[in-house]
Amino acid sequence: MQQKTTSFSIKNWSDDDKPREKLLHKGRSVLSNAELLAILIGSGTKDETAVALSKRILGTYNHNLNELGKVSVKQLMKFKGIGEAKAVAIAAALEIGRRRHKEASLTLPQISGSQAVFNLLLPILADLPHEEFWIIYLNNSNKVIHKAQLSKGGITGTLVDVRLVMKQALELGAVALILVHNHPSGTLKPSEADKKITYKLKKACDSMDIRVLDHVIIGQNEYYSFADNNLI
Repeated sequence: MQQKTTSFSIKNWSDDDKPREKLLHKGRSVLSNAELLAILIGSGTKDETAVALSKRILGTYNHNLNELGKVSVKQLMKFKGIGEAKAVAIAAALEIGRRRHKEASLTLPQISGSQAVFNLLLPILADLPHEEFWIIYLNNSNKVIHKAQLSKGGITGTLVDVRLVMKQALELGAVALILVHNHPSGTLKPSEADKKITYKLKKACDSMDIRVLDHVIIGQNEYYSFADNNLI
């Protein structure tokens, strides 16, 4: 009896597993680096899906897009399933990303201290009736490459997912973080929970050679800085 051959064609995947459909229906931010790369290369081989091939390529370069961006077209073509056209597409996309990052860095705000953090997040956190926890991701020049709300909670507190912070820091290539949250009550004194999450995040970041520069608590028109008070 002839054994049925498994098809690796993306057409046979469920919609949730198809990178293109996933991007269209759920947004590009939910796609992994491998899924984005799979969209670029379009197809895999008879033995390997486009996503699996992309994972193999990324794995060769420590899952680091910056390292992949330094690879030549000829080096990419050494992977089975990557011909000249696919290699050129990958190289072109990474070059676009590099140029975009370069242009953005010219206008990125630079964090020189706690006052700069306060000025950056006050317009977002001022007058909120609930707590929000934000992370500011920085490059090696202390310029902001991204800022994101990590969680949103009740008036008494909010939950912080350390794993999510680390995942985003690595994806962004951040070398430093600043933690920020607001106290709707106006009281600036850090709680024990504030101290615990700061030390928990700092410990996680230390293991990845990422610095936690400060944790800033924002009140109505003033702030409290862990760094300024030698608590970090």
